[in-house]
Amino acid sequence: MTNSTLVTRGLGALLALVVILLVVGQLLGQPILLGYVATGSMEPEIDAGDGFVAVPSVVTGPVEEGDVVVFQARDLNGGGLTTHRVVDETEVGYVTKGDANPFTDQDGGEPHVTEGQIVAEAWQVNGKVVTIPHLGTAIMGFQSAVQSGVETVTSVFGVTTGSSNGLGALLVGVGVAMLGFGTLLERLGPGRRETSRSRSRENVIAFWTALGLVLLVFVTFATAAMVVPSGTTEYGLISSESPTDDPQIVAPGETSELTRTVDNAGYLPIVVAHEAESGGIGVEPRSQTIGIRDSGEATVTLSAPEQTGEYTRHLGEYRYLAVLPPSVLLWLHGLHPLAAIAAVNVVIVGIAVAIVLLLFGSDDIRVRSAGSHVPLSTRLKRRARRWFRDWK
Repeated sequence: MTNSTLVTRGLGALLALVVILLVVGQLLGQPILLGYVATGSMEPEIDAGDGFVAVPSVVTGPVEEGDVVVFQARDLNGGGLTTHRVVDETEVGYVTKGDANPFTDQDGGEPHVTEGQIVAEAWQVNGKVVTIPHLGTAIMGFQSAVQSGVETVTSVFGVTTGSSNGLGALLVGVGVAMLGFGTLLERLGPGRRETSRSRSRENVIAFWTALGLVLLVFVTFATAAMVVPSGTTEYGLISSESPTDDPQIVAPGETSELTRTVDNAGYLPIVVAHEAESGGIGVEPRSQTIGIRDSGEATVTLSAPEQTGEYTRHLGEYRYLAVLPPSVLLWLHGLHPLAAIAAVNVVIVGIAVAIVLLLFGSDDIRVRSAGSHVPLSTRLKRRARRWFRDWK
């Protein structure tokens, strides 16, 4: 393999990784190492369409004035992710502003930003944000092209893509499929030189390559099943001298309660952890296990400040597939939510690999031509008979 081929493949793999990180970050509502801005609100620090290195808020420490943060806005950008600078800190939250904007977000009607809304910080060196020119422009072009294709296909078949999360899942699926087919075509392509009889025979797919692609899909969907329904819920609260029966309109200094329903529409039980991500809010129970296609309830307590006015409260919800004991998952969650997600994925991968090895062995997969096609049922029967014969 020539040096130019290695460089080309390396650049292709790097580009694929960048695309996947940005697309998955959009799906999860949490930038993964990389983010980008779509507008010029942060110019000249970050130009429209530029990317930047995004550091998760859980590892950055306390937010300080001057930090450029990525937060889940309530009104800005339709309530999506926004990248602006922290210009002040008050008792009720942070004041944020785009460098190019003449007024703060809060002057424009956006509530003060709380810790629970901040998902990442832009990496700064000597007070300057580390940017990647035009990265966001390229990714937005890619997403636009894929979205146009998806809308064309779905209109033909009468299928709707649903929310932005659904579109994000489709984009992830497209990316995984592209990587998978690229690997398979490379292995099956006519130009590939034979280096050994056992590993390079025509129409043979390496077992571990095929298994790795399958596991990648499993992990993607398992992670999405845990992360997509999770997130931060915002509760509006009015501290008023004229309270009503509405639990979100409360007399100054008083508390109220409302019921939160947690649904599990999946076919695996889940463990749910609740965390207060702002002041003036509590929840009981702090954690619960929800059975298959079942639901549970939690009681949310809202506390009104002594001063009248409108306030926001934030409650975080974290979901994990119950493939480990709840106590273990909650302990891992206490270390870091990503630790619990990683542990669940490790268990799922381990179970999947064990089942595949038990049923099919680790032989390479031969893709037979049309003239010598053997039905799948026949191949499975042969595998089963061979397994029982070896076991005896």
